[in-house]
Amino acid sequence: MAELPTPDWRLGPQVPQTHRPWLRAVGAWLMRRAGWRFEGQFPDIAKFVVIVAPHTSNWDFPVGLSAKWALGFDAHWWGKDTLFLPPLGWFMRANGGIPVVRHNKQDVVERTVAAFKQHPRFALALAPEGTRRKVTQWRSGFWHVAQGANVPIVCVALDWERKVVRLGPVTTAHEADAEAGIARIRALFAGVRGHTPAHQG
Repeated sequence: MAELPTPDWRLGPQVPQTHRPWLRAVGAWLMRRAGWRFEGQFPDIAKFVVIVAPHTSNWDFPVGLSAKWALGFDAHWWGKDTLFLPPLGWFMRANGGIPVVRHNKQDVVERTVAAFKQHPRFALALAPEGTRRKVTQWRSGFWHVAQGANVPIVCVALDWERKVVRLGPVTTAHEADAEAGIARIRALFAGVRGHTPAHQG
């Protein structure tokens, strides 16, 4: 079984990091126990959006969180506001969660773009499907944040067939047509098998 993480997968000095060795050790231990490993590497930059796909099961969250801990990656993420109620709310916020009220999503896009501009280092990680159920189209929030903040998009794949967390490739939201750009980015995940393939669009 491969050891986690190796120097090739460690974050560069510019990437937002937690600097908690004990948490990194816990994450690496959890991933080893579950048989997961990393491939690829994050770019060594201070600001970017991460999209994690495919999202087909509740099991994606603990794998993604373990990977975040193992890398020491300090990323924020959106979650429906009901996830932040007691007693779990403190845990969600401590791990970068930002509560989202479903009927006011435009506001969270604007607030996140502002956060990118206000902070010298900032990363946002999202599941573009927005749900573990099968969808035909990805939600566009990640696109509008990346375009509004003028930051790149890092594609992270959870490949359940190979038990691999793939870091990369890196792209941008450069098209004028968001739908066309999202379709292009979605193609970068071709061949990646989620936990429940029947839920993949």
